[in-house]
Amino acid sequence: MIKDKSIKEEIKQLAEKYFDEIVEYRRHFHKYPELSTFEENTSKFICSKLDEFGIEYKKNIGGFGICGFVNGKNPQSKCVALRADMDALPIKEETNLPFKSEKEGIMHACGHDVHMSSLLGTIKILKDLKDKFEGRVMFIFQPSEETYPGGALKMLRDGLFENVTPRSIFAFHATPEMDCGYIGMKEGKCMASTDEIYIDIIGRGGHGATPDLNIDPIVAASHVVIALQTIVSRNANPTLPTTFSIGKFIADGRTNVIPNTVHMEGIIRTFDEDWRKECHSFIERISTQTAKAFGAEAKVFVDHGYPYVYNNPELTKQAFELSKDYFGEDKVLSMEARMTAEDFSYFSQKAPSCYFRVGTRKQGMPITNLHTSNFDVDENCIKNAMGISAYFAICSLISA
Repeated sequence: MIKDKSIKEEIKQLAEKYFDEIVEYRRHFHKYPELSTFEENTSKFICSKLDEFGIEYKKNIGGFGICGFVNGKNPQSKCVALRADMDALPIKEETNLPFKSEKEGIMHACGHDVHMSSLLGTIKILKDLKDKFEGRVMFIFQPSEETYPGGALKMLRDGLFENVTPRSIFAFHATPEMDCGYIGMKEGKCMASTDEIYIDIIGRGGHGATPDLNIDPIVAASHVVIALQTIVSRNANPTLPTTFSIGKFIADGRTNVIPNTVHMEGIIRTFDEDWRKECHSFIERISTQTAKAFGAEAKVFVDHGYPYVYNNPELTKQAFELSKDYFGEDKVLSMEARMTAEDFSYFSQKAPSCYFRVGTRKQGMPITNLHTSNFDVDENCIKNAMGISAYFAICSLISA
């Protein structure tokens, strides 16, 4: 990718020009969030804006996904892609924003409203600068990032890259740990794989005062939870990040009733595919054998989730240098790998990719973390995101 100072300044001017309009898009998305696989009205709104922009696109890819192109000169020559995710979360919003969610129990608590609006802003910038680059920029609005099997895989299976595979693909995530105005990224493995674990411990319920007549699934399940912690503490390579957590434990008895079953749900995350498969075996064996020791039975289901996200090292180095040129050297951070997961990983397996972080925190204000009911952003992050995304795309296309 080649730096272009004149292009950079034009992008910054256009990002400023369109900022107020794009902020209104973000507020619309925030006010009317939709859960994974239900993004119908979100998709319609995006399509209405693309129609206004005069951009051709295809819709209903892998669900409510959208894909199209901003064409430069000689559009068939080369292609880069930009992606934004669309879905919200089942969280009741507890902010006082004038545009807070009108959907009870649904909220854009992960910044996808920022992602979508920023990509629309980037599309407007690219359209204005279409005579300044060769090739074309593919834009992808992806549904269902928050729910397995994920919209990325569905879009790919629905032929997203069937006719055109981009030479590179970029995406970003709103990041409340970073102040607005900062950007960060990491080469190589940057986000973990994730699998969901479902375990039922089956015993024999009965009266709490006659435990000798029962097979207590609560006691058995409790020992299973403790034993499963040894996957990380005693089986994982200490140099390989791995996390295991049980987040749901349901024993539907009462003070004097021992239930027949206990249901548990959790996750396991890591950065190595071979070790990931071993973890699945450990979960199965530890659960069944520990339960058996108490006379109970374990039924285990591992729902195979997303692979780890891999940032192409060369592409990410180039993006790092462009970011320093765009924001200033002190505003660009080298980030550590995160145990969070993303189905952008499927795209990173198809083309050299760079998944980066855009700071959203208002300086001096407390962090409002992702997936929380009070999540909010400094909306100036939208200007930063749409500008740097346009800069990445254009510099990628003028590089060779």
